[in-house]
Amino acid sequence: MNAIDTNIWLYCHDMRDPHKQEIARHLIATTRPLALPWQVGCEFIAASRKLAAAGFTEEQAWTSLDVMQTLADSILLPVSDLWRETHSLQGRYSLSFWDALLVATCLGGGVAVLFTEDMGSPRQINGLSLVNPFVAAGSP
Repeated sequence: MNAIDTNIWLYCHDMRDPHKQEIARHLIATTRPLALPWQVGCEFIAASRKLAAAGFTEEQAWTSLDVMQTLADSILLPVSDLWRETHSLQGRYSLSFWDALLVATCLGGGVAVLFTEDMGSPRQINGLSLVNPFVAAGSP
């Protein structure tokens, strides 16, 4: 199973960086099987406001979230012990709370690869591979 971090979903709609937009669109179109962490959906709606100046509306964000759900083979929902694992990962790997929460969710959901521009990828955390698709594609 694979997952895609929020920033990559946002780049798919961000015309200010056509190179990253192209890579994001290709990754989203070809990455399967795909899990969608609940947190990524929430962050996408919240962060999509940054694209308002470029004409990306709140309604388009909600429609995009519907598409994200359709593309996903599974939605990874929070579970009761997620905070404990998040705290542990945050301390062991020097992650922010939100990054540790995403990693914990992916680990609990059986995700093998998390495509992310964050967290110092490429990197392995407890068997989860963090891959920056922009570095792999030769972007700075």
